Amino acid sequence: MKKDFVEELKWRRMLHDAVPGTAELLNKELVCGYIGFDPTADSLGVGNLVQVMMLLHFQQSGHKPIALIGGATGMVGDPSGKSEERNLLDEQALQHNLACQKKQLERFLDFSPGPQAAEIVNNYDWIKPITFLEFIRDVGKHITVNYMMAKDSVKKRITGDDRDGMSFTEFSYQLVQGYDFLWLWKNKGVKLQMGGSDQWGNILTGTELIRRKERGDAFALTTPLITKADGTKFGKTEHGNVWLDPKRTSPYEFYQFWLNASDEDAKNYIRIFTLLDRPTIEGLEAEHHAAPQNRVLQKTIAQDITTRVHGADELNLVMAATDVLFGKGTLGQLEALSEDQFLSVFKGAGVPVAEVAREALTAGMSVIDLVSDHARLLASKGEAKKLIQGNGLSINKEKVTDLKAVVDLTQLINGRYLLLQKGKKDYCLVKVVS
Repeated sequence: MKKDFVEELKWRRMLHDAVPGTAELLNKELVCGYIGFDPTADSLGVGNLVQVMMLLHFQQSGHKPIALIGGATGMVGDPSGKSEERNLLDEQALQHNLACQKKQLERFLDFSPGPQAAEIVNNYDWIKPITFLEFIRDVGKHITVNYMMAKDSVKKRITGDDRDGMSFTEFSYQLVQGYDFLWLWKNKGVKLQMGGSDQWGNILTGTELIRRKERGDAFALTTPLITKADGTKFGKTEHGNVWLDPKRTSPYEFYQFWLNASDEDAKNYIRIFTLLDRPTIEGLEAEHHAAPQNRVLQKTIAQDITTRVHGADELNLVMAATDVLFGKGTLGQLEALSEDQFLSVFKGAGVPVAEVAREALTAGMSVIDLVSDHARLLASKGEAKKLIQGNGLSINKEKVTDLKAVVDLTQLINGRYLLLQKGKKDYCLVKVVS
């Protein structure tokens, strides 16, 4: 039995608004619907995951999802929610970004042949051949300036404090997006456009264009914008955006982003970003309420999304790394990490790095000298002695108990590193250089 798409969105707190008749249409027939994605980066971010999950629920409800990558609109720039015009990209950069984002979308949606097969399209393919005169004659004449000026995204830029106002390029964005809906309606039978609530005006321009030009019916549905309980922007950390590409955001950092969510945010994230059913989620919420210190919601979300984005093997690695840094990790877990994984974990956790010459360890170096004079984990040799006597110093997750202990090249992880630990969570990574 297929899911009722609108009802699914409601209990998941993912429905903001919909054109009248949308739910009836979806319950009557297989509907082809699409969402547009911005191609200005070579990776999607976690902010895009709301729309990706909406396409996934749409497909699982028995419908056909289309992800539109805005190769043409990316050259223009959407004014919605922005106070200034963004940089425009050339075609080569856009094509690179398109290819990267497509690979990420393929991890979520089912592209197997069939009536519900997901599809990815690029609006540059149908907009590129159109001349400017053709566009203003065949599209522009159907939407009045009054209609376009009434949109909030336009009014805020024109009536606000921005002295530069809005360029004609940005002003025309909603017409180009509206034409996308018209083209897909005519050529691919698309009846529904979805997106974030900030896209409501642009989406309605498409439905209006279809009504005025073709006397056809088209529908719209939006999700609320995700906000964090503390008022900061969702999808950002002190290090910047959280990306799906492991080269931009390591799997460890990605996992930690979800693991560190507040209890209030986790109650929303578990519904929005996982496919767990309602009884399971409500059970987890009750379990979390009874023992919030166990952070069951955060752990479930982090494991679920990290697996979907990076795979089960990477999840196992980041969980092992989390054990190493915050739990009872072992030397064996450290040695199981590749050098790239090893470095990404400690870089993501903000662990400082100290360098020691390889020749200094050839004959062995006093642990006390290493932690005080070279790594500067401690201010003096006296402090180092007290820490060892108090059973508070570890090297490579093994306690140092001998004041005369030495380290040498045989103890290096990946042939190059030593992990020093003071207390429970104070680390320093020693990198051996030639």
